[in-house]
Amino acid sequence: MSKPCARGAALEILRRWGAAPAPLPPIVDMVLGRAGLDGRNRALALALVQETLRRLQDLDEHIAATSHHPLARMRPLTLAALRLGLCQLLFFPTIPPSAAVDETVGAFKRLGQPRWLVGFVHGSLRTLARDLPRLQQALTASGGRHNHPPWLVNRWQTRLGEKTTLALCRANNTVPVMSVRLHPGRTTVAHLLRSWHEAGLLVRHCAFAADCLELPDFSGSPTELPGYDAGHFHVQDEAAQLSCRLLAPLREGGRYLDACAGLGGKTSTLAQLLPDGAELTAVEPEPRRFALLHDNLARLGLADRVRCHAGRLQDLAAGAPPPFDGILLDVPCSGTGVIRRRPDIRWNRTPEDLAAMPPRQRALLDCAVSLLVPGGVLVYVTCSLEPEENEEVITAFLAAHPDFSSPDPAALLPPAATGLIGPDGFFHTSPLLGMDGFFAARLVRTA
Repeated sequence: MSKPCARGAALEILRRWGAAPAPLPPIVDMVLGRAGLDGRNRALALALVQETLRRLQDLDEHIAATSHHPLARMRPLTLAALRLGLCQLLFFPTIPPSAAVDETVGAFKRLGQPRWLVGFVHGSLRTLARDLPRLQQALTASGGRHNHPPWLVNRWQTRLGEKTTLALCRANNTVPVMSVRLHPGRTTVAHLLRSWHEAGLLVRHCAFAADCLELPDFSGSPTELPGYDAGHFHVQDEAAQLSCRLLAPLREGGRYLDACAGLGGKTSTLAQLLPDGAELTAVEPEPRRFALLHDNLARLGLADRVRCHAGRLQDLAAGAPPPFDGILLDVPCSGTGVIRRRPDIRWNRTPEDLAAMPPRQRALLDCAVSLLVPGGVLVYVTCSLEPEENEEVITAFLAAHPDFSSPDPAALLPPAATGLIGPDGFFHTSPLLGMDGFFAARLVRTA
């Protein structure tokens, strides 16, 4: 039996994704769950996959010029091997070129490929390796391609201009820094800083959120960090942490709802912010996500503070629960604000996908409103940069609901973060600020 191999796992992930582009996390979970890799090699496999998808256009341009074979006619596994090998040559300077070629070809061969095809991949990668100085020079001179689909680039250029669009694409093509929110009930900033410094990690405070730290040089799994098993922190981008602050004021004895909980990042943050006697309910319909929501809350010692509902928000509403004082509604969206963390999104999304989002978002918003007490607060959140999912949804909602207002929420944020509230009174962040791209609107029911 062959030894578990990071490149073999990366190849299989890229093959499956290339054969039928789909959301990456379930593919990653399935392949890595079977691969038997240790933490270091799991992290390497994931890094290889993500960087390959970030730089897909750069890679394909050079592969097409070298192989003289139409990429569209290549087998998915063959194209995946060429992309993976070249990605290491160009974007992983700590991997020697010989290892990038030989290890990738070896993994390709172990997957049962015919000798002639192994020879084709080997020969193509060796040619690319010999030409590496020229490829690197060309990449440096041009800054690389947008590495985003033309429809999305054109869309952003129309709205943002060419210069900002290029800057946004380049920000999305960088490896994001890991940010964490510490658990104030289990540790302190000083303790976490000290333990991570003692472990030889570079750690720094985030720009806006007081309980947020980031590890600019760390590329491993968060499970390897001191304090993970003890529930001292959870991984969460600063923008997501700040959006939770908009649900304030949280009152003792209040009832609160995370209406689209996902993996539980915002649920965990809200549970830590709640005063004594307050209740929090989290709703998540997808079984895989619901299981991870439970696991994450348990690790942080928050399982007893949150009531988890396995089902849709509409299912919860059908049960006519007592209304909630505050609702966080992080709706499903196009995800164009988190492309740097989820590089597959740029290739998976279509204009039709984007057009289908606002009706779903409006339906969830209408459902959530039915569960809110008079005087209650609803925070509408997306990780999208697109106005159709953000300002346009909220503007239409406010026009149709005169019993709601959207007062300026700047006072609810740390002083350094008040500039994230735009002239429209909405919360905006961007990869250009070193954060995920989030939108949030704080809606108050006046009657």
